[in-house]
Amino acid sequence: MTVPDPLFSPALTEASPQSDLTRSVYCVLGMPIDAINMPAIVKRIEAAAASRAVFLVSTPNLNFLVSSLSDPEFRESLLNSDLCPPDGAPIVWIARLLGLPIKERAAGSDLFDRLQARNTGMRRLTVFLFGGARGVAEAAAKTLNAQPGGLNCVGTMDPGFCEVSEMSQDHIIDIVNSSGADFLVLSLGAKKGQLWLQRNHHRLTIPVRAHLGAAINFQAGIVKRAPPMVRAWGLEWLWRIKEEHYLWKRYRDDGFVLLRLLLTRILPLAVITRWHQFRPKHRLQDLLIKKSNDPQSIMISLCGVASERHIPQATSCFREALAGKQNIIIDLSNTRLIDARFFGLLLMLRKELRSRGAKLIFTGASRPIERMFRLHELGFLLSADLSL
Repeated sequence: MTVPDPLFSPALTEASPQSDLTRSVYCVLGMPIDAINMPAIVKRIEAAAASRAVFLVSTPNLNFLVSSLSDPEFRESLLNSDLCPPDGAPIVWIARLLGLPIKERAAGSDLFDRLQARNTGMRRLTVFLFGGARGVAEAAAKTLNAQPGGLNCVGTMDPGFCEVSEMSQDHIIDIVNSSGADFLVLSLGAKKGQLWLQRNHHRLTIPVRAHLGAAINFQAGIVKRAPPMVRAWGLEWLWRIKEEHYLWKRYRDDGFVLLRLLLTRILPLAVITRWHQFRPKHRLQDLLIKKSNDPQSIMISLCGVASERHIPQATSCFREALAGKQNIIIDLSNTRLIDARFFGLLLMLRKELRSRGAKLIFTGASRPIERMFRLHELGFLLSADLSL
């Protein structure tokens, strides 16, 4: 069966519990990473479940980063997400090298455990487990429901080893939706899981959705999770190889990509960031934002250094511009620098616009600014975003 592609559907984000412009998002090599702690994530999920508001959670790790660099559709699944806390230790390491305030992991398995450990006096969140090897989801459900806690499993499904299109058939979506669950948890492999959620976003009625990878395996007890100290040292990947030997090839290949990114992207960005921090004329320079509009679009000119301290000013301007429901053109002719936090805000502006069926277009970028886009793995934004 042919499944409609909802990549750019206005329904993707219209029910988000809060405006994306209010998220504290940093661009980490093309991915939007939220600077948020676990208690805040749990509160966001509880609020979305209570209001039945669509809330897509993605938990990027190194494998997510590698896939996003080579697969535009996978990258869009992250850009369309309503929350992207960092799952993998390498993402946190990269953020630290770049001087970003992303200090700790918020692993999908830890999130699942934290939701289960919620106060038993609170309403239990109902969960549907989708994927995993044969019998694993059922085993996880039995374990989950046999103990008191914040989660109650109301359904499971093993679609088998098949393509995303095959597991997107109407009868499968109907079974998932008929559960009436608050939280849909997938375990299909990162790429397949993200794409399944992306392509079926407008067909699903369960409000909170996330691909949490090995969380179902851990819950079922078929894979033992690394001890807390190993996780704290950022060596959980070694433990995973011990438990699941076939993973060594993935970690090896992802490690080579990380090394290449370290030399060609991360270290150059770190040097540029430190250089501008120690140049007084850049540190003290303000950002002037000019806005003009015509019937087809709104032009916003960024004059100066677009940095984290200018986020409130830019957010206010972007909110006014979004009210017009027109395309927005960002003029970079007089922009001298854009940092990771401001790039994160631009990604959120793009997400808001695409949810309205409008475009974000960049113009006038100088060669140094074009280089900043490339170093941040955002070169695709300079293609005028004509793919809507």
